[in-house]
Amino acid sequence: MKKVMVIYGTRPEAIKVAPLILALREDPDFEPIAVSTGQHKEMLEQVHKVFNFRPDYDLAVFEQGQSLNKLAGKVFLALDKLFAEVHPDLVLVQGDTTTVSVAAQAAFYAQIPVAHLEAGLRSGDIHSPFPEEANRRIATQVSELHLAPSQSSVDNLLREGIDPEKIALTGNTVIDALIMASKLELKYQDPHLERIMNSEVPMVLVTCHRRENWHKLEQIGLALRELAETYPAMQFLFPVHGNPMLRQALVPHIEHCENVYVCEPLPYEFFAAALKKAHIVLSDSGGVQEEAPALKTPVLCMRNSTERPSAVQAGGVKLVGTDKDFIVSSFRELIDDPAVYLSMTTGANPYGDGTAAIKSIEAIKSLLEIG
Repeated sequence: MKKVMVIYGTRPEAIKVAPLILALREDPDFEPIAVSTGQHKEMLEQVHKVFNFRPDYDLAVFEQGQSLNKLAGKVFLALDKLFAEVHPDLVLVQGDTTTVSVAAQAAFYAQIPVAHLEAGLRSGDIHSPFPEEANRRIATQVSELHLAPSQSSVDNLLREGIDPEKIALTGNTVIDALIMASKLELKYQDPHLERIMNSEVPMVLVTCHRRENWHKLEQIGLALRELAETYPAMQFLFPVHGNPMLRQALVPHIEHCENVYVCEPLPYEFFAAALKKAHIVLSDSGGVQEEAPALKTPVLCMRNSTERPSAVQAGGVKLVGTDKDFIVSSFRELIDDPAVYLSMTTGANPYGDGTAAIKSIEAIKSLLEIG
């Protein structure tokens, strides 16, 4: 059995590696070893519970307010020790966080092959999103296998000179995870949230957390307030990221709006349900750009560029930036023009059909010369 060490640190990473870990468990050729760096410790616990797996090792490197350099240093040291203890045959990382770039480099230094899940995303600007664009490019340079979620990601890798034999078009495992989560029966602990989810009132789901948007939070907060006041018959659901700076910058603008419900981050299965129910999503998230189109929910993406152009090209996502007036006008167009709304709900999902984990395992077997 080949030891495949799957390293993750944030909730989005855990969600996207979960289908792969579960599929590796079922394959007699592999021994999956799950390693959490613990960047999103509390939110990771939710994911572990939903998908019924636990990390074999928890590096527990998270510290409130620590710099990216301090976090990276702790991950490097912890993984160096772990590699010497476990001797994995392959290290798999997912996405573009600090955990990803550091784990990929650490494995490369230890001469362990690296597989990069969700490889090939590019915004074209190394500073946006920060530090994700740099992280994903670093991971590409040291990876032996590039598991690309879409054809545009494959094209990016080919343009950069990556050997076509080392690229596999798999689709995105987030669709695998979304399908799994959508089958779960939900029991709400929050009565207000339950009322929103069971109501016939149109709901707008809002998320905001990108580091590069921190200096634009006032514009975003003002836009949310104007939209809530303009459309009092709509319910706005805003699960606010745990970062206190984000809360202090955003919540004061909307806390007096009766049709805005600000709550803690939702467990994944409840967030998936909210995505499905939402009439519109306002978000700066990368993952939401993949998930919402699979549920035919339009996304107004509060970013100026995206490393997921497939969703924009397919029509399910529109970039609206962080200018208050443009966010508001784009929202109004979507609400007031049925043809525009329809155009954002009828495109094909560019991220696959929920078989990305199986396709990834096939590519890993080829790399490790299994079968």
